[in-house]
Formats: sequence, structure tokens, C-alpha cells
Amino acid sequence: MASTTTAVRTAAVRMEEAAMMAQGNGGVVVITGASSGVGRACAEAFAARGWHVVLAARRAEELNEVARRCRERGTGRALPIPTDVTDAAAVDRLAQEAVAAFGRIDVWLNNAAVAAFGALDEIPADVCRKVIDTDVMGYVYGARAALTAMRRQGSGTLINVSSVVGASPVPYNAPYAVAKAAVRALGTSLRQELWLEGHRDVHVCTVLPATMDTPFFQSAANYSGRKVTPMAPVYTPERAARTILRLARSPRRESYVGPAAAVLACWTKLFPGPTEKALAYQMNRSHLSRTESAPDTAGTVPHPLPGGAVRGGWGGTRRTAGRRLATAALATGVGYAVMRSACGRRLRRCGVARADCGDE
Repeated sequence: MASTTTAVRTAAVRMEEAAMMAQGNGGVVVITGASSGVGRACAEAFAARGWHVVLAARRAEELNEVARRCRERGTGRALPIPTDVTDAAAVDRLAQEAVAAFGRIDVWLNNAAVAAFGALDEIPADVCRKVIDTDVMGYVYGARAALTAMRRQGSGTLINVSSVVGASPVPYNAPYAVAKAAVRALGTSLRQELWLEGHRDVHVCTVLPATMDTPFFQSAANYSGRKVTPMAPVYTPERAARTILRLARSPRRESYVGPAAAVLACWTKLFPGPTEKALAYQMNRSHLSRTESAPDTAGTVPHPLPGGAVRGGWGGTRRTAGRRLATAALATGVGYAVMRSACGRRLRRCGVARADCGDE
């Protein structure tokens, strides 16, 4: 039964991909953080569907390679423009060059991001600031540039990549969690502004992925003293790209990538206190290695490093059934912690010890 369901869903995904391929319309998409990971997967996916892609990242050599692959995969043009998104003037030039080359911007994908792991007081202040500059101000600059063009042309879609940690924060990654929560708030605020201004054909979407199989974890700054490993379940960047392609075609306020993201967001809304504790436990147990140490590093936060792969080698290509099992285990673990906490609170009010709950 399970194998039949999996086959049906796989066939549905392939049919959807074929439909999106057929609907390639020569639109124009600007993608920041396009040199690796989700950004690179999106660039290749848009190109395969006939879109013109404007590629932005700090690494010129990797951008040129992505542009070459995009030209091989599709009929549209690929324009690489090295850009540091923390430079407002550079982001404005990116938008201007896109409009000069193609006449308009149909979709702008704010995707560039960096992260720093470790206790907040152990992460250098300048590294914290650079994470916020990239992950928040980079999106602000991108939104300003994109929406200026879209208001002028009367249509367009801005897509901001947040994260599940923007809805369900975790410890030892505070600058990134703060930034991704801010990105989610930015989307809400911009939608309100556009509605008040009457721009009904200009859309702002927020994407909240679960853990992605990208080079993100190898390239992050790390001051925890422990090797960073992704917290299961891990999904492929191509899955995120499919979600973003759907938003380009049919915009909606927010979309989660991977059932685990939706599960965590749901638990956080329903039981915020116990979920915080459960996520803290999971982060300390599986996101930071308990057996492998790691030297302090600023990673790609201050400057880019060589390499531009889509995947990070974390197992995002494993069977869907495995990811479902991991999602179920995550949901069960969080749910158990939630119910244990709630049970303990209720029984303490009645003067009953937690051991009497039967969970010891």
C-alpha cells in the first residue's frame, strides 16, 4: 500500500514538472545566492522551463559555470552578475542591469544567506552583524530594488526564502534564526503595503524550507566546537526549487518545503513552550555532533569560498519513505515532549509527581 502511494505521488510530481516545463514562457527571474544550493537548483529549474535567468552571487567563477549549465538546459538567456547583497548600490545595479537586458523583472528570488553556529556570546560580534547584513538587509535591498521595478511595470512576484527556523527557532544558531524570522515578517509587511497601495498584481511570497541537502552546513561559520550536521529529515534542493516554481506560477503568502517544516510550525503554534524545549534537545543531540569536534571558523560569512555544488552530500536523495519515517519520528519526539510537559504541569497543580505519569 505504501509503495503504491509513493509511486502515485512520484508520478504526480513528474506530471507537474512536465506541465511546468510546457508552460515555460520566457519570463525573467533574478536569483540571489545562485552559485550553489537552492539558488543554483532554482536557476537550472527556471532555465529548463524557458525562463531568462539573471544570476547573482559573490563568486564570479561559479556564477559563470551556473550560467553555462542554464544555457545548456534551456532556451532562455543566462546573465551572471557578481553581486554582494550587503551592498545596496550593487543590488540596485543588479536590478537595473536585469531591466536593461530583458525589459522587466517577473520574479525576484531573495535567496542568498549565511549562518553562524555556536552560543551567542561565543560568536564574534562582527560575524553576527555580517549574518544580519546578508540575511536581512540583503533581502531588504533586494525587495526595494525588485518592487520598484514591479510597481512600475504593474506586476511581478518577489519570493523570499526564509526557513523553518523562522517559525520554530533553535539554539546555537541565533543570528540565522533572528534573520529568518525577520524575513518572514518582511514578507507580511510588504504584502500589507502593496494591498494598501492597490497593487493587486504584485505579489510577495515567503518560502520556509526544512533541512536542505546543500553545502550550507559545511560553509557556515562555526564557533560551537562541534561539527555541524543537518537535523533529519533532509530534503533535496530540487524539492525547494519545485515549490518556488509553483509560487512563480501561482503566488501564495507562505509555503513550507517538506512536511517536517509544516509539522514543526504547527507544534510551535499550538504548544510554543514545550516545543522550544523539544527543539533545544534535538538541536543539542543531533544538529551539533556529540562525537566530532570542529575548529572555530568564519566560513563563508565574511567572504566566499571555492565550490558551487547544488547538493551537500547529506542524503537528500534517500527514499521518500525514509524522510517520512524521520518526519514521523520528529513529530513523535516533539509531541511526546509537549504531552509530557503538559501532563507534568497539570499533575503538579494537583500535587502529583511527574513520575506518576508513567513516562519514567
